[in-house]
Amino acid sequence: MYSCNSGISAQAANETTSLAYLDVPGYSGETAANECFPACATLNGQTTGYAFWSPQYASLDSWSSIGNSAYNSGQLSLRHHSGGLSFDLNYTYSKSTDIGSNAERVSVFEGLGFSSQIINAWSPNQLRGPSDFDTTHAINANWVYELPLGKGKRFGGGMSKLADAVIGGWQISGLWRWSTGYPFSVYPFYSWPTNWDLESNAILVGKKPKTGQFIVAQAGGGTGPNVFQNPGITNSSDPNAAVNQFRDAYPGESGQRNELRGPGSFNIDMGLSKTWEINESQNLKLSWEVFNVTNSVQFDAGNIQNVNNYTDSPSSFGNFINTLFKPRVMQLGARYTF
Repeated sequence: MYSCNSGISAQAANETTSLAYLDVPGYSGETAANECFPACATLNGQTTGYAFWSPQYASLDSWSSIGNSAYNSGQLSLRHHSGGLSFDLNYTYSKSTDIGSNAERVSVFEGLGFSSQIINAWSPNQLRGPSDFDTTHAINANWVYELPLGKGKRFGGGMSKLADAVIGGWQISGLWRWSTGYPFSVYPFYSWPTNWDLESNAILVGKKPKTGQFIVAQAGGGTGPNVFQNPGITNSSDPNAAVNQFRDAYPGESGQRNELRGPGSFNIDMGLSKTWEINESQNLKLSWEVFNVTNSVQFDAGNIQNVNNYTDSPSSFGNFINTLFKPRVMQLGARYTF
């Protein structure tokens, strides 16, 4: 693996603007390939997975340096420091592709924690597609602002020590993040056309369904959140329904990986603190921090446990069951420095 980056920056007064390009190709990455194939067909009355050279195995992983990846991005940053205000504003336009990866939010024991495994070891690049963690557009900002109130500040600089203990020493901070959606795949149910241990992905053959975060009618009545605008839950015979736009993979195929995109993400964390200076070497700081300030619900379509994306389950196809962020959480803190 090697990397190439270039950038320019300009500084004016208390602000710095930078523009950068980053190229990181990856070669010979460690990847697991499952060698139990061909799968599930019959040969002379026997399942081929047991009729070939490894009849004693249902799963046979082999680690080798066949992984490859590529990451390219353009990055724009604005940084400001003055008047008690410090902030960073960053935008990234990027693309990451590989033949297998896991999103950081997915452990090896949930969802597609095994999605870095190769389904067809004879043709590993069948799985090449957007990385599980790929986001095309991402914006984030962070800031710290010391309110200009109190002794020695712009407003109330000559106030008494008692008044300063109430009015001065306040600070506001925050972190804002926004990004486009993570990629995800669709799967047939109990389908091992190529590998006895790993199911192949489904293949899009119809019109690409509109994805995002929608409220749709449910099979049991009522409504619920779904990644597809028209999943086909209440009318699976609709030829335009998302569930009818895919076919099962054929023997030798791995299917399409990360062909679709889930909804984007949005989150704000903020903090408020008050500091009392006892003397030159001692101070007391109380803080109040809020995570997911808006209590926004951001659903996750990025792995198999978080969305019902089996084509053989039209009554729940595309329904969300997990979120990207936890509900609003608050915490209080105290810090004594001496």
